[in-house]
Amino acid sequence: MGRYKQMIGNYLRSRSLENQRTEAKIGVTVLNKMTTLGRPTFERVNVA
Repeated sequence: MGRYKQMIGNYLRSRSLENQRTEAKIGVTVLNKMTTLGRPTFERVNVA
């Protein structure tokens, strides 16, 4: 939740509940995409 607030903001800007839901979904999608891009990939190395 802290990362969400840091990146997206503390408050929703939309007034209607449906638009607030959409705004939150977009924020979570963006945050997940940024997390995926920044996550390292691991590969197993066989040492023989």
